[in-house]
Amino acid sequence: MLIKGGSSLEIDWLLEIGGGLSWTSLQKLYLYPNSLVQLDLSLEKLETIWSRHILDQIPLQYLLGKCPWRDFELDVNSNVLIPRQESELMIEFALEIFNEKSQGLWVDLGTGSGALAIALARSLKAWEGHAVDCSKAALSLAQKNISKLAPDSKVTFHLGDWWDPLQSLFKSIDLVISNPPYIPTSTLKKLDPIVYQNEPNLALCGGDDGLDSCRKVISGAIKALSPKGLIIMEHHYDQSERVLQLMEGSGLRNVRFEEDLNGIRRFAIGFGS
Repeated sequence: MLIKGGSSLEIDWLLEIGGGLSWTSLQKLYLYPNSLVQLDLSLEKLETIWSRHILDQIPLQYLLGKCPWRDFELDVNSNVLIPRQESELMIEFALEIFNEKSQGLWVDLGTGSGALAIALARSLKAWEGHAVDCSKAALSLAQKNISKLAPDSKVTFHLGDWWDPLQSLFKSIDLVISNPPYIPTSTLKKLDPIVYQNEPNLALCGGDDGLDSCRKVISGAIKALSPKGLIIMEHHYDQSERVLQLMEGSGLRNVRFEEDLNGIRRFAIGFGS
């Protein structure tokens, strides 16, 4: 299949997620190319998926309809952003401060596929959760994912623009986590075509400077957070200083940054007043 293009890592991903091969089976296949393995999908079907991925520049996650993230596998489609590995770190930052034995109320703003909401629901089982998205299609998918992956969780879904559906919860929210659109308009067409041409613009574009949605999230946080509550937000690789300034200017306390897996300042954290 590599004759058509792509990388061996992508082939491995397709064989693992689409074909159902374990890491051990993949290694066996590389060591003994003539060995027999059992596939969840036929080789012809996998080749068709690979051809569409290479020729039509469609993400494998959309073609298969699923994406592994953290310790679970999400259903995904073109209505939602494909969850990135670095976003998992926001869950780790939250769990360093809170734990599953505590109680509280968390909010996931711009939930998309529901990845962050599901991770919080599975980790903070005693907590009440609220997930918000302005896309009806995205919210429907998030509800489907959480019903499958965290069926006993206490999560309420809200259709609306950022903080608008949550006014009644203001001053009682202990944790806000958000991965808002943050790509500047001028940068969008410079993205890899497989991202720009497939993933929803609504989940990518953050306006002229990339901070339109970040401003809305931050300005609402100071009104919504409980006195000891905190917000954790992902942003573009070059926006750290500006996001931290916005947080400090809004009245958030103990503002700090955290780095992603490549040592880039990718996350901002602040506490309520």
